Amino acid sequence: MALPSVYAQYNNNKILSASPAELTLMLYEGAIKFCNIAIVAVESKNIEKAHVHIVKVERIIDYLRQTLNMDYPVSEDFEKIYGYLGRRLTEANVKKDKEILEEVNGHLHSMRDTWKQVMEQNRK
Repeated sequence: MALPSVYAQYNNNKILSASPAELTLMLYEGAIKFCNIAIVAVESKNIEKAHVHIVKVERIIDYLRQTLNMDYPVSEDFEKIYGYLGRRLTEANVKKDKEILEEVNGHLHSMRDTWKQVMEQNRK
């Protein structure tokens, strides 16, 4: 079995066996990764690569927003945050603005870290 195939199978199994909370964490991690790539692409003036990765972050944020369970009051707060991040990402993509991407990345890190804490609290 070729190494890339083994790696792909591992990732597929990881996703298929993950809990909803773990999947959400993976989405935050992916958004952070793609945002980091977009920042580097903007710095190196690689417009196409920056665009592709900003769009990936936008899609993750859109997915998180669409899957909110609005039965909980906190979901309204997340709705507002995701809406804000979506607008900032659009602006960053139009302007290829590194500072906006860094701002979004900071918010994503904060949300990811908070999500990890919630997961840890629920394990106890």
